[in-house]
Amino acid sequence: QVQLVESGGGLVQAGGSLGLSCAYSGRTSSRNTMGWYRQAPGKQRELVATISSGGSTNYADSVMGRFTITRDNAKNTVYLQMSSLQPEDTAVYYCNAKVPTVFGTTDYWGQGTQVTVSS
Repeated sequence: QVQLVESGGGLVQAGGSLGLSCAYSGRTSSRNTMGWYRQAPGKQRELVATISSGGSTNYADSVMGRFTITRDNAKNTVYLQMSSLQPEDTAVYYCNAKVPTVFGTTDYWGQGTQVTVSS
């Protein structure tokens, strides 16, 4: 089992910045691919960014150049730094861990943290 706890959400004006953190515990491993997803009201959950065990990153086109995902394996924490925020970034942001198993990977999710960007 893996437990994920997000923090850092809140209200910010358009053009502002906000940082999210996700502390993971339990069946932790630096081999896990970590990521951030978001879900806006009435929309499906979508990928924001992922970071592999080796530090390779992947971003949604909509956040490329504005968001940065990093991880600190010593602290079992993954971060998402968001800048130039826009109202369309408003969503609940979820931390995700993809844990390798003998059957493939298992997804674990945090409880989510609300990010609201006002215009």
